[in-house]
Amino acid sequence: MNFLLKVLITAVAVFIAAAILPGVEVANYATAIWVAFTMSLLNMVVRPLLIFFTLPATIVTLGLFLFVINALIILLAADLVGGFLVSSFFSALLFSVLVSIFRSMLFKLLKNKKEEELK
Repeated sequence: MNFLLKVLITAVAVFIAAAILPGVEVANYATAIWVAFTMSLLNMVVRPLLIFFTLPATIVTLGLFLFVINALIILLAADLVGGFLVSSFFSALLFSVLVSIFRSMLFKLLKNKKEEELK
């Protein structure tokens, strides 16, 4: 899938997750698109550096420290994007898990529709 489609699907997931969690607020759908775009850029640039520098903690926790890195990316995106508020680290942690789940479901749904069109 192309980059723009992935950003739009992530924006939908961000909007849904923000509607469910009480500690996360997204002003409107345009803000959700900016959040998705910012998160994708941070995941491409900052996340590999964080993983490299926290590799011992990631190994000791058997990969669970990656959830902390995802929450830090969410908090950083909240600082960079106006209209996107995250109240606490725990809210960012839950938000990152929910966005991952919703993204997976939306990608699977899109993939199934695409396969049906090919038949």
